[in-house]
Amino acid sequence: MNDPLPLAALGRRICILGPSSNGKSTLATAIGRKLGIPAIHLDLFFHLPNTDWEQRPKEEFYALHDAAIEGDSWVMDGNYSSAMPRRFARATGVILVRAPRLANLMRYFNRTLFQTKRFGALEGNKDSVKWEMIHWLLFVQSRNYGKYDAMLADAGVPVVRMNSMAEINRYYRAWGLTRPIAP
Repeated sequence: MNDPLPLAALGRRICILGPSSNGKSTLATAIGRKLGIPAIHLDLFFHLPNTDWEQRPKEEFYALHDAAIEGDSWVMDGNYSSAMPRRFARATGVILVRAPRLANLMRYFNRTLFQTKRFGALEGNKDSVKWEMIHWLLFVQSRNYGKYDAMLADAGVPVVRMNSMAEINRYYRAWGLTRPIAP
């Protein structure tokens, strides 16, 4: 097993990608606190507050996204592949987090049913279990891995791949991160 890439090698504009319910928002918050930079959760831009994950109009999402990536420093979690080329053009490093589908499904149920407060949650916390999300977690999102790998090959920035919970935990330790407690 190779030594983890130092956190400093990723710079101060870091993208975190990966499947839903994989800990991206918690990792972004931990890195943001460690580096003293804003943690930006793209789900909050893509969905309207005080809803059960109702999508915002695309042009509003792109406006919020594009304004955020213009910042000097940030750690941004979320996928939204249509906006990735613009994000990668500003990024100085990328983290790709991948845990097994069953683990993601269990985390989805846990966060939806029991975590009333968590990083990346919408204001108003009107979350509910959705069959569309279960289908997405089990059958759809893993199809994006090849697309992400191709995009990352052309990104021209350091990439850290975390392919299991053990690797995620190893990076938390190596980078001196503490899992933050949700407000």
